[in-house]
Amino acid sequence: MAERAVLVTGASRGIGRAVAEAFAGQGDRVAVHHRGSPALAERVLAGLPGDGHTVVQADLADAEAVRRMVDRVHADLGGLDVLVNNAGIYLPHPVTDVSYQQWQDAWRQTLAVNLTGTANVTWCAVQYMKETGGRIVNVTSRGAYRGEPRHPAYGASKAGLNSFGQSMARALAPLGIAVASVAPGYVGTDMADDDLSSPRGAEIRAQSPFNRIATPEEIAAAVVYLASPEAEWASGAVLDLNGASYLR
Repeated sequence: MAERAVLVTGASRGIGRAVAEAFAGQGDRVAVHHRGSPALAERVLAGLPGDGHTVVQADLADAEAVRRMVDRVHADLGGLDVLVNNAGIYLPHPVTDVSYQQWQDAWRQTLAVNLTGTANVTWCAVQYMKETGGRIVNVTSRGAYRGEPRHPAYGASKAGLNSFGQSMARALAPLGIAVASVAPGYVGTDMADDDLSSPRGAEIRAQSPFNRIATPEEIAAAVVYLASPEAEWASGAVLDLNGASYLR
């Protein structure tokens, strides 16, 4: 497979970092996006095999920053063939435990990044991909189906992202752009640390009959497959990656 130009959002840690490393490991040029963690992003960049990689910054809630970021990726990498929409935020806001203002703030912030921000990154990327074809992979969540009682805006944003991905799969297929999603359960990342290190940690692991959670590398392997030329016929799919912890 020829070397490709890949943008991974939220790539300074966790799943995004593993995805960036997996693409670089097969010879692709990777743009490592971060919102506000330049030192971590530079560390990821320094550890990527190969050359031609870059670091880019943007708050996905800022539409103009998103446009500038995608334009820079295209310039730095000399193209844009694959977009992995991984960035997301996870703010606790149980409906019975927060004020009305806290509730509104959590919904506004979560949807601005996880759903609208991802939609904007996608629009900007498609302006380049529509000439050459490409692949888009969205990282959603088991919570889109199972529910997120402590993080309802997160679950809703990921359900919306599943629907958005399927809409894009229908819209972009005539341009040679395939769009698919992965929906992980709990993964061993910074985002999940608080839950996993709490008294609920054992219960969370026991949700899967394997009695464990996923590694970021397991999610990355699925993303790399869905972005491959061979996976065009998976366009529109949402691949559950939750160790049989939740079966739809």
